[in-house]
Amino acid sequence: MNAVSTSEPLPSVESELRSAPPNALVETARRLLGDRAGAQDVTLLLVDYGLRVLRPVAPGTGEPLSAYDGPAGRTFTAQTPVVEPSGDDGTATVHVPVTVRGDRLGVLTARLPAVGADPAGVRQLAEFATALGHEVATAERDTDLYLLARRTRRLTLAAEMQWQLLPGRGCEGPEFVIGAHLEPAYMVGGDNFDWNTDGTHLTVTVTDGMGRGIDASLLTGVTVSALRNARRAGLGLADQARLADQAVYAQFGGKVYASTLLLRFDLATGNVQAVDAGSPRLYRRRGDTVRQIELEAQLPLGMFEETAYEEQIFAVRPGDRLVAVSTGVHGTRSPEGTLFGEEALRRALDAAPTRAPQEGARSVVASLIEHFGSSELAADAAVVCLDWNGRGSVAP
Repeated sequence: MNAVSTSEPLPSVESELRSAPPNALVETARRLLGDRAGAQDVTLLLVDYGLRVLRPVAPGTGEPLSAYDGPAGRTFTAQTPVVEPSGDDGTATVHVPVTVRGDRLGVLTARLPAVGADPAGVRQLAEFATALGHEVATAERDTDLYLLARRTRRLTLAAEMQWQLLPGRGCEGPEFVIGAHLEPAYMVGGDNFDWNTDGTHLTVTVTDGMGRGIDASLLTGVTVSALRNARRAGLGLADQARLADQAVYAQFGGKVYASTLLLRFDLATGNVQAVDAGSPRLYRRRGDTVRQIELEAQLPLGMFEETAYEEQIFAVRPGDRLVAVSTGVHGTRSPEGTLFGEEALRRALDAAPTRAPQEGARSVVASLIEHFGSSELAADAAVVCLDWNGRGSVAP
């Protein structure tokens, strides 16, 4: 990969990726890596909606691989390059993560001359994969190629609407790292998560739309869009809830409603404003202790006309991990009738105590599926896991 830095500077590589047709990014990546690093067998693998397998973008270029095991799976899970030992032909296969601002898209695999698989070459391949990931995220506006690669089966219409509504499955900044997931991934209807950061504040919402299927998806779509509209108008958290409540009530007349948790983090201090408008719950892991953050339960959005909402304030400290879960998580029962409660959540978090929030969210979902006894959950489940780093000072 050293040839990338000596024959052509990386910005020109990025420029060529930007100028490629949306559907031709993989072919362009193969050409660039072949010409400048002598790479062979370049494959872009994208993780499926269920976070279970890594699938090649171009059909017929390889079989799906586990998103947990094997060299590619370890790369995706640990977010670190994996180099397979050199073969007799003097090459090595290198796997690097494809991640965009904390949103894990998949893995880029390439067979390189052994000399190009040294630490410097691997680092440059990883930088190339990041540039490629940014272009994939942009190209999805114009082609279905990458979205199709992510599905092992057809999405329901409700699920199609929900995944298009999401901001991604991860986000990171100097003060925080977020990982999130939805299940059942291919049939989800009413659950949603959303976030936004402006450098001063981070806003996170978890929404549980009443009902199932397309009706729940329409309800959640109105709710999330109304919250975004209010936020972008510069309103405070309580007023965001109030205006979204009015929009949902005006549309559905109180027949259905959306339970929503709204959080607004001050990035400088770690103080958090919260509005608990319904059933999503919030837990905090601090050290070895996992406890629910008790918030004042207020009415779900859209239940009644002209509902007034009040904010509560709590603080997070560097090292805290927050986990927000919808009713489909904390309200799920095992075949024996046992709720997936705080103890089960603690065990799930203990299974991945030092892993990134993306793996924390995935661990909670895996534990939930095991608790329920099937991946086809009876209710939608949303999990948002947030690690708070802060700005170097401990919040009060």
